[in-house]
Amino acid sequence: MSQGKTSASSRAEALLERFSNYLLVERSLVEKTVSAYLSDVRQFIRSNPQAARTPAGVNQQVVRSFIRGLSAAGLSVSTVSRKLTSLRMFYGFLTTDLKLKEDPTANIELPKKPRLLPRVLTPEDVTRIIDAAKQHPDRFWAARARSMLETMYGSGLRASELLGLKLADVSMEEGFVRVMGKRSKERVVPIGRFALDAIRDYLNTSRSHYLGKRVSEHLFLSRRGRALSRMSLHNILRYCVAASGIKKPVTPHTLRHSFATHLLEGGADLRSVQEMLGHADIATTQVYVHLDWHYLRDTYKTYHPRG
Repeated sequence: MSQGKTSASSRAEALLERFSNYLLVERSLVEKTVSAYLSDVRQFIRSNPQAARTPAGVNQQVVRSFIRGLSAAGLSVSTVSRKLTSLRMFYGFLTTDLKLKEDPTANIELPKKPRLLPRVLTPEDVTRIIDAAKQHPDRFWAARARSMLETMYGSGLRASELLGLKLADVSMEEGFVRVMGKRSKERVVPIGRFALDAIRDYLNTSRSHYLGKRVSEHLFLSRRGRALSRMSLHNILRYCVAASGIKKPVTPHTLRHSFATHLLEGGADLRSVQEMLGHADIATTQVYVHLDWHYLRDTYKTYHPRG
């Protein structure tokens, strides 16, 4: 190795050692995290030796080119984001330690992870799962399972919201449920006739059976008359899915996703679905607008004057 290369390598290692001490002492990071930062920065310096030789000479174009190279090499979005975070930490250190006037990573945004579309069931799938609940040999279990699934799908409730329902939260006459959502935000959601019928059946049979002489304000009860647990809900759903013969993965949230998707496919407006789901930001609800091409084509032909 030539003297010039040796000198450049030594400068880089000296700089990285100071960066390591900064992370360990001033930022109080654990050694595993520090090691990951150092590995990422070393990769950057190998691609751009001037980063160690003349740190002030690195500009945004250099950093962007490095990031593009990582993406072109097939690295995942999360890996590229982590490496950019390491560079931000490195240049945060340099602006303090070497008094750099500009941070070349300052205005570079982290790559956005692709938003995965939620899994949804068809209306026929939902019917099969609920019908499977009705076929359970224990009629008390069957009535409770059916009412829970109908309510979760019929109102788009999260698992925690379903399990947190109180008797007083359900208005059988008006046809709505009062839900306590995330961050203790309350909302009122319509509930369909299938769910209402299932709840009436459950109240007249299973709930009184499980409750016995005890007292509880919770709507859905365990065999011991207590509020039902999240694990019990998962077990109930798992049994019904298996009994229905459906092979695709189904979780309580799948029923919520299906609720939103089926409403939109049926013509509901996005703002109304947002309110029913309890989303603070309508952008969160927009993920459900993943209707297939055939549906969009048919809608276009139906409603566009020149379709």
